[in-house]
Amino acid sequence: MARDVRCLLTILKNLKLRNYLRMDKEYRVCSKGIWDTSIPGIRFNDKGESNYYDIQIKLTEAFPRGKEGAHQWENIVAQVKSVGNSKRYDCLVGVSGGVDSSYLLYLLKVKYGLKPLAVNLDNGWSSDIAVKNIKKVTTKLNVDLETYVINYEEMKDILRAYVRAGIPWIDGPTDRAIKATMYNIARKEGIKFIFRGNDFRSEGKQPREWTYTDSRMLRFIHKKYGEIKKLRTFPDITFFNLIYSGIILKIKDYRPFYFLEYDKENAREFLKKEFDWEYYGGHHHENLFTKFAMSYWLPKKFGIDKRKINLSAQVIDGTLNREDALKMITDDALSEDELEKIKNYVLKKLDITNEEFQEIMNLPPKFYYDYPTYMPYLLSFTKYFMPLVKLIYPRIPMSFFEIEGRK
Repeated sequence: MARDVRCLLTILKNLKLRNYLRMDKEYRVCSKGIWDTSIPGIRFNDKGESNYYDIQIKLTEAFPRGKEGAHQWENIVAQVKSVGNSKRYDCLVGVSGGVDSSYLLYLLKVKYGLKPLAVNLDNGWSSDIAVKNIKKVTTKLNVDLETYVINYEEMKDILRAYVRAGIPWIDGPTDRAIKATMYNIARKEGIKFIFRGNDFRSEGKQPREWTYTDSRMLRFIHKKYGEIKKLRTFPDITFFNLIYSGIILKIKDYRPFYFLEYDKENAREFLKKEFDWEYYGGHHHENLFTKFAMSYWLPKKFGIDKRKINLSAQVIDGTLNREDALKMITDDALSEDELEKIKNYVLKKLDITNEEFQEIMNLPPKFYYDYPTYMPYLLSFTKYFMPLVKLIYPRIPMSFFEIEGRK
């Protein structure tokens, strides 16, 4: 009887996965980008345009570049200088050693005359190239760098728990720790402005099934699959922390590249010439665990290729030809030898045996809705959350554009 129940549950999970991947529906590709039916929540109109195209257009309209974007950015810079006039630092910039954050730091210091504090999170997975890049850029710009180091045994335990949980975005804890670290240091230093190098025009908006995690989910997964009982150095930030930081302390979190004209290829070449900066081989590959998550874990366990979102965004932005994007997506991000090498490195660093990892890979995939999260409340009461969100953030977060675009 118990065996029959387990078999039935496995069948139901596989059916759920099939519905998620939409394998039972006609395969279609958006006529404007390369979003396709492997992407959760995708819909098409009579012209073959997907709702993800609509989301991207609405983001572009909400965060214009050109004359209007420049005007908005100039107002932000004026606020930063006014509020931080008498302070040692007037803004905080998260740096990873990647193109976006390195170039942003240069712009803020040199072009706009701000007094940034560079902040880096050390989770034990940064590549040597990334670490050197951070040092080169901050040293030449004469920008102070504050690095927060998470005890690696804690970080290992959390990331291993996420792998065992079998969800797509196993690097979610790092994302949360980065955000928490920036807010914690901003509070400590009395800094009112946080800047990040994200750019939706080159990255797009990933579906929540591929990337979502929150504090409730993190606590549950770590308690269920982790081995360390109490986390002492791992930083996390709750919604109530954000309310306090945004409304009471008036800390504002901005993405300058939402407003500024930005060409990543030109920025990369500039960094190489100006700072002897080195390229690390791929989008977010400056962190080795992120590289594993995007290149091995997501494609092999879930059939997920996040490049479909990234390249689609670049097509809409006009920096990439659609035909070229369709061709690029057919090429593997890494060779099989490279994939095997990064897999073995990660398993050794996480203390996961090949046998356990294979068992995890063979289990039915899970997603955020298989664990306790705050997302059901967010989806059900979006309109009630919105006024509060507008008080916390200076602009509406991208996640709300996705929620609206998938209704």
